[in-house]
Amino acid sequence: MKTLITAQELARKNNEAAAVYAAYRRRRKLCRLFGSKLRAPRSRLAKRLDDLDWQAAEREARPVRAVGFFLPKET
Repeated sequence: MKTLITAQELARKNNEAAAVYAAYRRRRKLCRLFGSKLRAPRSRLAKRLDDLDWQAAEREARPVRAVGFFLPKET
């Protein structure tokens, strides 16, 4: 049973990573399409903007998992 859980977890992580990468590539394609002049290949600003694009793609593609449980309010 443990092996199956591990395989499912690995598949889930792989699918999430693929979704993040696809969202990142989509963002980069839009930047190229609109002709951003800030994306010089060796610029520190370009590296920072790439990092921001990656973080935004992670927020877009990775689901937020709840930890814990909710207690109902008694009225």
